[in-house]
Amino acid sequence: MPWQAEMALGVAEMDATHRAFVELADALLVADDTAFPVLFAQLCEHTREHFENEGRLMKACRFPAIGEHNGEHLRVLGELAHFGRSVAAGRLKLARDYARALPGWFDTHLATMDAALAARLKAMADG
Repeated sequence: MPWQAEMALGVAEMDATHRAFVELADALLVADDTAFPVLFAQLCEHTREHFENEGRLMKACRFPAIGEHNGEHLRVLGELAHFGRSVAAGRLKLARDYARALPGWFDTHLATMDAALAARLKAMADG
C-alpha cells in the first residue's frame, strides 16, 4: 500500500501522520524475521501517537462522531498490543497476517472516519 496522492485529506498534520503510517505498514510487509519485531514495535508506537493526536483534533473541533472514532482507535490499539506480545515472544506468523490486513483497514478508516474528521477540521478553519 504505497502512499498515493489520493490518500491525502487536505489537513497537513493528518496527511503527514498517515504517510508515515503507510510507510511503516509497507515496510512490515517485506521485513525479514530480524527486522519485523523492530518495525512492528515502531508501528505500535507511531499508531499510539497518531491516535492520540487525532483524539486531540477531534476534541478541539467537537467532532460529532468522536465516540465511534475513538472506539475504533482503541480496538486497533488493542489488536496491536495483542500481536505485539506474540512478536515479543518470537511468534511472528499471526502478526504478519495482521500486517497484511492493515492496508484494507486503513483504506476504509481513511475514507470514512478520517475523511469526516478532515472535512470538519477544514470547515472550521474556513470559518
